[in-house]
Amino acid sequence: MPAGIKIEKENAMKKWGKRIGYGIGDLGCNLVFSTMASYLMVFYTDVFGITAAAAGTMMLVTKFIDAITDTGMGLIVDRTHSKWGQGRPYFLLGAVPFAIFTFLTFYIPDFGSTGKLVWAYITYCLLCTAYTVVNIPLNTIVPRLTSDVHERDILVSTRMVCAMAGTAIVMSITSPLVSFFGKGDEARGYLITMTIYGIAAMLIFFVTFASTKEVVPPSVSREHTSIFDDFKGLTGQAWILFLLNLFYFSLYVVRSTTVIYYFKYNLNRPDWLSLVGILGILSGLPMLLLLPELEKRFSKRSLMFFSVALYIAGDLLIFAGKNSAVCLLTGLVITGLGIYGIFGLTFAMQPDVIDYSEYKKNASVSGLIAAFQGFFVKGGMGLTSFVIGIFLKSGGYVANAVQTEKALSYIEICFIWIPIVLCLLIAILTYFYKLDGIREEMTVALEKRRQNAEKAL
Repeated sequence: MPAGIKIEKENAMKKWGKRIGYGIGDLGCNLVFSTMASYLMVFYTDVFGITAAAAGTMMLVTKFIDAITDTGMGLIVDRTHSKWGQGRPYFLLGAVPFAIFTFLTFYIPDFGSTGKLVWAYITYCLLCTAYTVVNIPLNTIVPRLTSDVHERDILVSTRMVCAMAGTAIVMSITSPLVSFFGKGDEARGYLITMTIYGIAAMLIFFVTFASTKEVVPPSVSREHTSIFDDFKGLTGQAWILFLLNLFYFSLYVVRSTTVIYYFKYNLNRPDWLSLVGILGILSGLPMLLLLPELEKRFSKRSLMFFSVALYIAGDLLIFAGKNSAVCLLTGLVITGLGIYGIFGLTFAMQPDVIDYSEYKKNASVSGLIAAFQGFFVKGGMGLTSFVIGIFLKSGGYVANAVQTEKALSYIEICFIWIPIVLCLLIAILTYFYKLDGIREEMTVALEKRRQNAEKAL
């Protein structure tokens, strides 16, 4: 083999090693994150033994603690200077606590109702904090891994594919694993299943640490900056990104949580849940694989509008064809393409928003941006879980029972109509996103600043 071809192959292998190593970090996060989004409400109401309203309220209230931990973690990352970089050290530091708190969240203590609720609050908060420690650095390091815009898009898409794989694993095998390990005891089944997920996530974070390297420094110095200066570095485009995360993850939680109730009670087809999980998730794979190439031809803004339209079309098909298996499954495939298009594009916008703060405000605040992004993600999850809990209670939902017509209609509102409203809000926000037109200009300007900073040393 000629030396040139051999070197080219070795470089390609190194690139894919970095891409996959970075991407699987989100697979590890999603083994637990997707379970919280899809199964935690059902676990709390039907297994742990607290009401839907209490569980929803808890998920909302704990977001105030997340506001502190997310912001604190972002500020810590921005001020971290180590031989391993700004974000990578926290993949090591957060891995073991993440596994431990996953176990504790799904452990059911022999307490009274009040004691169990307190336990749920404490363990859920600890798990969210551990998630923050590993996930915010995962969000910050893309601009530090490479300055090549197309390579960033590939890194983000690889991460989204891995995140989708984590969600697919959760949606397709969690219920069978709970049944297998529980043998009729759901509490035992959930505990063993989630212990396995937690340990797997821990090992994955170790791999992500070993596979990545931060090689692109910020274009501005972080010396002598105050927290107030950090907040001044946030731009209007950053706030658009934060709200996109709020509405996207609200959409994600509504879809992931209420699909279980909708197929179990409205359609009386709980046996479809594994198939529904696979179709609804893996249908998004073509979109994620195509996004890097599509982003070469079309703006992120145009692609977001298209993804929103896809989701709404699929949702309406599910509603109109509820008595047709073909319409239901086709609708799930279309909504899967739409939701993962929104997902991938939201995260593809983040490196551009981070660069825009450096370009426009001369501020390196990648950690703070990731912190607010994480807070709005969790805020969307908590607020949506609260709304779902209140909706189910208002509709007269009773766990593991035949539901009234009112309860069924409220489940349908959650599964069909709330997502459409959220999609429209995403489209409105996207209208004000403007970074596609100045991406090349930002790249050139920031590279010149880095070169000038190196010459000054």
